[in-house]
Amino acid sequence: MPGLSRQAAAERLEQYGPNCLPKPARLSFIRLFILQFKSAFIYVLLAAFIACLLLGQILNAIFIFAVLMLNAIIGTVQEYSAQQAADALSKMVPSQTKVIRDGHPKMVDSLSLVPGDYILLSNGDRIGADIKIEKHNQFKVDESALTGESVAVNKTDLAFAGTLVTHGRAEGEVIATGARTQIGQIADLVRQGGSAKPPLMQRIERFTLIIAIATLIIIALIFGLTLLRGADLSQVFLLGVALAVSAIPEGLPAAITVALAIGMKRMSQANVIVRKLVAVESLGSCTYIASDKTGTLTVNEMTISQISLLSGERYHVAGTGLTPTGLVHKHGHGVPVSTARDPELHRLALTGVLANEAHLSFEAKQSHGDQMHADGDGVDLAFLALGYKLNLEMDKAKQPPQEQLFAYESENQFSASINQIEGRSVISVKGAVEKLLTMCQLDAQQTQAVLDETHWLARHGYRVLALASGEVSDPHHPLADLDFLGLVAMSDPLREDAIEAVALCQQAQIKVAMITGDHPVTALALARQLKLANDQDGVITGEQLTQVQQQSLAEFDHLIASHRVFARVQPRQKMEITESLIRQGEFVAMTGDGVNDAPALKHAHVGIAMGLKGTDVARESADLVLTDDRFSSIVKGIIEGRIVYNNIRKVIYLLISTGAAELLLFILSVLFAQPIPLFPLQILWLNLVTNGVQDVALAFEPGEGHEIDQPPRRPSEPIFDRLMLERLIVSALWMGIVAFGLFSLVLAIGSSENDARNLTLMLMVLFENVHALNSRSERNSLLRMPVLSNPLLLFGIILAQGIHIGASYTPGLSQALGISPIGLGQWLMLLSAASTLLFIDEYHKRLWRQQHKPKVRQATADRQLE
Repeated sequence: MPGLSRQAAAERLEQYGPNCLPKPARLSFIRLFILQFKSAFIYVLLAAFIACLLLGQILNAIFIFAVLMLNAIIGTVQEYSAQQAADALSKMVPSQTKVIRDGHPKMVDSLSLVPGDYILLSNGDRIGADIKIEKHNQFKVDESALTGESVAVNKTDLAFAGTLVTHGRAEGEVIATGARTQIGQIADLVRQGGSAKPPLMQRIERFTLIIAIATLIIIALIFGLTLLRGADLSQVFLLGVALAVSAIPEGLPAAITVALAIGMKRMSQANVIVRKLVAVESLGSCTYIASDKTGTLTVNEMTISQISLLSGERYHVAGTGLTPTGLVHKHGHGVPVSTARDPELHRLALTGVLANEAHLSFEAKQSHGDQMHADGDGVDLAFLALGYKLNLEMDKAKQPPQEQLFAYESENQFSASINQIEGRSVISVKGAVEKLLTMCQLDAQQTQAVLDETHWLARHGYRVLALASGEVSDPHHPLADLDFLGLVAMSDPLREDAIEAVALCQQAQIKVAMITGDHPVTALALARQLKLANDQDGVITGEQLTQVQQQSLAEFDHLIASHRVFARVQPRQKMEITESLIRQGEFVAMTGDGVNDAPALKHAHVGIAMGLKGTDVARESADLVLTDDRFSSIVKGIIEGRIVYNNIRKVIYLLISTGAAELLLFILSVLFAQPIPLFPLQILWLNLVTNGVQDVALAFEPGEGHEIDQPPRRPSEPIFDRLMLERLIVSALWMGIVAFGLFSLVLAIGSSENDARNLTLMLMVLFENVHALNSRSERNSLLRMPVLSNPLLLFGIILAQGIHIGASYTPGLSQALGISPIGLGQWLMLLSAASTLLFIDEYHKRLWRQQHKPKVRQATADRQLE
């Protein structure tokens, strides 16, 4: 008797360990919190914090410390919630498996499976370990989650953990458990290395490093200059702290988080769930989408698309998947057919329903439409779906009584059923064309016509089956002298929106590739519809990839770059394709739904999993999850991602330009031997409170339109391009010079330093308010933008001004900030001075549009030619 004893199983469990996949190491909350301080900005702020403590500036030190803690907490919570990259692989293993123990069948926890166990499998079971099949009866397995192959396959030798039994029975011995299974090897690929660093993080890191270095250089120069002048050392340190605080955009982390959170909410409305916050922008930055075929571009359900009768009539079947909706009409005619008036079509469809072992039914629901119940082989289910579309009687109890069933076996290449129809024994057969031709009496011309039609359908990527039926005259030889009814063309069809979505990606100048484990012929047929390839040379197989990879990495990269369709690829190769694209400078988004997609999803810049039919592995390895499994939702996500990045640029521009103006104010004060124009606490008040209200509101800006028509940003493109740099220099110079002029003028007329700082601080608040309006668009005039398209910004401007005025009247706070109320006349004067910034910025935008608009058009045309 096969199988193990309980004692032997226990000993092997001790030897091999439980049948589960190793979980990835997780960083603790404390460890993540500490890592938040690894930033150039943070180092500068920490230095400023220590300097304040040494100088006895306790209030300034407390304020800076609060900023550090707030940023660290936001980052820690975000990263801690995102640590789920391969955990769900273990969910692919079922909880219970039937084995032979001590000579008897027994259900055991799948965690206790060990090599040598003897497993019993039947229809509907998910296989708990890799097994060597010893006995099988019509045994078929759905391996699409593991290999990408859309059709259930006959298994006679090996079966793998995590795959699903769709037909028949089998018995076999466990040969691998846990990490040693095929799924375990894929899990190891997921854990190897880490995800590609998101585009936003790459740009922010470069940006922060440049700003931090520039800040330290400026501080060092001014520090040395003031020391040479013989200034008091404590004042020099205080000046250094003020300079550091003015240069560092303290509100940037919070503002970016808000912008990403807003994008996350908008994406959820477009059926895109964000698992990792930074992935919101990553999708908008992608230059290349590498998409799985099965379940992503296609519905992962076999569908009958065409019917060819022996008479020569062709029918087109609408609808995809197993949904019962979809009209059937003759080729070239738009009028739906009726089986009552098309007896040959009725006979063919009934034959497919009777020679069937699957179950398909629909339960009406009041709220979410019909609920589908499907069980069985995908081919059988497709024939049942056709029966629903043609309004056949689908209730098993009301169908002709079945006398005998010939179940499908790969050796026989057909399935059949004998039923009592109007007192006669009628056999219904479906199977391989060549097999059924031997059962029917056709002349040479008819046979050639069938073969020609079969070849034509196969060349277009269809799986072709033939159907036949006839009255049983000899019970011992029922499969003879049958009537050949026709052919059905089956496929795993493209999703209805896939063609348009791919075209939109190409319009957005994003490259799209299809990567599948399916057959090259099938891949080519779909690629033609998607306009990704025109001939077989456009399809690269996994075997070709292996051969080229053995030659050189450069040739491998060239092959990847020059093709858009990859077929019969393995999970590791999907990951290697992704890594090759990243090496070539692409920002890669990978889409998929199966276990075989998980490594590539993890290693791409942004992984996108299907939420409805995707595996837990794919969902947990991805950054984004599509709740409707539609490729078109990716396009919507790209638009939202681009809006998010544009808004982040607007926030950065607002914060950096006002910070640069503050820095210029200090530099001019040092050069002209003036007192410190603003204290560190006043600058923090500007950067975090008054400016913090506008920058958060600016993150709510809607799209300006035409985001899909913009080319993707080059991977090497910095946050500060030429346009932003020009605008920053112009606005910072104007604000800094005007603020210094006011400070110097107030001192010159004999006012105190506190009065001068009070008016200068109010001017900077007003500058921030005006500049927030300027920041709404990089190119478009503010006068052409809808005033109420972002009401939060208008409210934020009023709120920021109200907060500052209110603070000047608040005891304690006004003393800490060194501010006091000003008269209406002074306020109007300062507002007039601040409003000049609006005209300066509008004039620069107009000049830029006039000088660069032709160049922008030419650059876009050049990219399209590429």
